Amino acid sequence: MALAELTPVLSRYLGQAACLQLLNFENLSTLIGSAPTLENKAALVRVAALSLEKYEGLVAEIESTGGNTVDYLEPFAPHIESFQQATRGGDWYEGLVTSYVTAGILDDFFIALAEGLHEGPAARIRELLSGNEGSRIIVEQLSASTASNPRLASRLALWGRRLVGDTLLIARSALAVPENTRPDEARLEPVFTDLIAAHTRRMDDLGLTA
Repeated sequence: MALAELTPVLSRYLGQAACLQLLNFENLSTLIGSAPTLENKAALVRVAALSLEKYEGLVAEIESTGGNTVDYLEPFAPHIESFQQATRGGDWYEGLVTSYVTAGILDDFFIALAEGLHEGPAARIRELLSGNEGSRIIVEQLSASTASNPRLASRLALWGRRLVGDTLLIARSALAVPENTRPDEARLEPVFTDLIAAHTRRMDDLGLTA
């Protein structure tokens, strides 16, 4: 199924995508303060900066339409705050996996969903969200810890699996489904199968079982 059929109007797309990037930046900023080592702190500063770049890029798209950023984001804030509560990790390691998993899945999804936007903003958004340097840095920060601590690795693998359901629900909420109808689940299945496959590869990069 071409997601273009269910891509929301540009204002709704940008509002939800920017709100999610802001959430990721907020979570990463919190993790900087609780990082166990100075090396971890320095690495997460870079990851947070990359997330902020994505947010600012989406804000630039909002402003290019003449829209107000707060007005675009506000409708999504309550739902995304609930998502934040549901996916908040119990410690620094789980919090970092939360960012890794949720940002990875949602960036992939919003890149695919951009197919239904006008080519100008679609191309800019795809390029903006495609950067994966932040994920690479997170892998570097977590891999040594999980490799030397099987119990931690097992716990984080379980936590990663728990995050997937809530993250996919957020993704589905972005679909523009006509009122009083439901999306064709059979036709949507390949889209979400691709998201899960990419997620599995990212967990493999982290040395964890998806």
